[in-house]
Amino acid sequence: MSEMLAARQNMVDCQIRPSDVTDLRLIDTMLAVPREVFVPQDRRALSYLDQDIEVGAAGDRKAFLIKPAVLARMLQAATIAPTDRVLVVGCASGYAAAVVAGLAKHVFATESNPDIAAAARTALAQAGAGHVDVAVADAAAGRPDAAPFDVIVLDGATEVVPDKLYRQLRRGGRLVGVFALSTPPRATLVTRSPTDYGNRTLFDATEPVLPGLERVPVFTF
Repeated sequence: MSEMLAARQNMVDCQIRPSDVTDLRLIDTMLAVPREVFVPQDRRALSYLDQDIEVGAAGDRKAFLIKPAVLARMLQAATIAPTDRVLVVGCASGYAAAVVAGLAKHVFATESNPDIAAAARTALAQAGAGHVDVAVADAAAGRPDAAPFDVIVLDGATEVVPDKLYRQLRRGGRLVGVFALSTPPRATLVTRSPTDYGNRTLFDATEPVLPGLERVPVFTF
């Protein structure tokens, strides 16, 4: 067994399963997707650690792979079906989108940094998920061209209510992400009903805020 394959098995056995992730499709997918492909060469030794990994930056905007266990718990809560259309928002270098591609039929993704989006396409192709449709777009904008979606996954945190994304859910659709509107931040599942949106808190989690979903500063004089 290669060193990276052993590290991936260890990630699943020591991070994913102990986090009450029991969905066998999800576990098998996370065992199959090579996370190191989505990590810059100089950080590949960190690929399977229980931490966020910076994968690129433009100015003061950084892109990260979020912690594997946080991603797994959110995807399990989203109950992605094999026939679903899924949008991954702020996909960074593409790891979350690759995992979703092992669960859903159609996968779309956004990344606000064109260079990181291009790197994501390359990594996804290398990982066997080249069918994921990656577009350069602000996280708050989503993909209205491809909506509606059965599931929307925030690959990070939001400090604002993502109204535009809510409207891209079909009825019965789910949005999952880390909501940092208050303290402590919490992974949250939002479900669209015929007339409203229902929220269910999943667990406490701290993840980097996605560029475009930051809280607008309030100035006082």
